[in-house]
Amino acid sequence: MTANLLKTSRRVCGLALLLPAAALIPPASAAASTADGGTGAGGGRPTIVLVHGAWADASGWNQVIKSLQGDGYTVVAPANPLRGLSGDSAYLAALLKSIKGPIVLVGHSYGGAVITNAATGNRNVKSLVYIAGFAPDTGETTGELLAKYPGSHLTDDPSAQVPTALNAVPIPPANGGVDFYIKPDKFSDVFLSDRLDATTAAVLAAGQRPATPATNTDRSKAPAWRTIPSWYLVATDDRTIGTANERFMAERAGARTVEVDAPHAAFLTAPEAVTEIILDATRATSPRLADTGRSGAIGLMAGTAGVALATGTALIAVSRRRRALNG
Repeated sequence: MTANLLKTSRRVCGLALLLPAAALIPPASAAASTADGGTGAGGGRPTIVLVHGAWADASGWNQVIKSLQGDGYTVVAPANPLRGLSGDSAYLAALLKSIKGPIVLVGHSYGGAVITNAATGNRNVKSLVYIAGFAPDTGETTGELLAKYPGSHLTDDPSAQVPTALNAVPIPPANGGVDFYIKPDKFSDVFLSDRLDATTAAVLAAGQRPATPATNTDRSKAPAWRTIPSWYLVATDDRTIGTANERFMAERAGARTVEVDAPHAAFLTAPEAVTEIILDATRATSPRLADTGRSGAIGLMAGTAGVALATGTALIAVSRRRRALNG
């Protein structure tokens, strides 16, 4: 009987010695989940979607894109149609549905109104970032928000049907009827606050993308910022929306706000600050331990440790019994 107990003791000893090592090795499924960090590009990192506004295009984000890609993020900078808030938001919402995994959604200027509507109901959108952007509430228009407080240089005549800094160019009714451009001689003041040299400003004015009146008059629907955490970069020298209007919208949305000495086109003059606030939002969306699959590995380790503890207890009991028999 003593010999049998000795054999049992040796088998238990071997198991007890092996278990601590096994406890450190998660099963293949847990290990794969940890490595992937979830779905989507970049091992669980969010995809960053950058939405431009009126009188700009996606190339305005170039310096920001370069920095974000350098940090390993997947970036998408779609062309905003600028045909009207309802249609533009539907367009972006469809694009967002094609992206797997978490999304950080960024909007500049009128692009802010578009992301406010497009993100509603999309559970993959984890953060909204407004870069000198509109953040309307239900039923509001960008035109109403523009006129709430002084600061915009789009018009020097509040009674004018068309803001005095804009040219109205007729287009087919099916395309909106009218396209609005900033007048070339007003572009540097309104859009850039005269922060860039005249040559660069002239190039940007020549390549501006126009917007239809519907971008200014379509009423916003339920805002995503009521349910999705938001960040807001206020440009303290904004002559397009007006700095006071930006502060109002940022405070109302409960956004985490930074103020930067920049014109409306902050992504051109302060790309580092724009990149940093986007990165702040992406850090806040980092998956929790349970979301990465590590909890599975930890659960396995805890369960195995319990087995090891029980086995160790059995080993002690067998050893004591053997000593009693030998004694």
